Amino acid sequence: MVARRLQCLRRGKEAVLITTDVQHCGRSVLVSANGQLDGNSGRALEQVMDDLSADVRVLMVDLHGVEHMDGEGLLQLLELHRRAECLGLRVLVVGWQPQPQRFMAEVAGIPGPGSATGERFALVGFRRLIEQRAQAARDLADFNASWLPRV
Repeated sequence: MVARRLQCLRRGKEAVLITTDVQHCGRSVLVSANGQLDGNSGRALEQVMDDLSADVRVLMVDLHGVEHMDGEGLLQLLELHRRAECLGLRVLVVGWQPQPQRFMAEVAGIPGPGSATGERFALVGFRRLIEQRAQAARDLADFNASWLPRV
């Protein structure tokens, strides 16, 4: 088992830190993320995908250390999933914390406090739900009048 730590520090004077510990075990890779999953964390997640070997079949992402996720962070996570799926990998995302779960529920339009979207949907299901909502919004949009519906 090999562990490697990647870090991403950016955003002007404010230090934002995301670390990813990458562990290889046979044909599986465990990525443990710690910090905030936001727009500044993208390079660290891209690096994980760039460094995967061709024999990897399972990618597990552990979010126990991610206390906060914003819209850009969610898009980064969905992109990581999309890229892994295109490579034929099975992707598991575990360890959802309360704020990221609530945020996903809000984005998915699932009402109610404490909606456990991370438990209700596999990430692939969530990604498809978001893609369907985006397509429905495009289908209903009147681009000539600069009007987008709320889906």
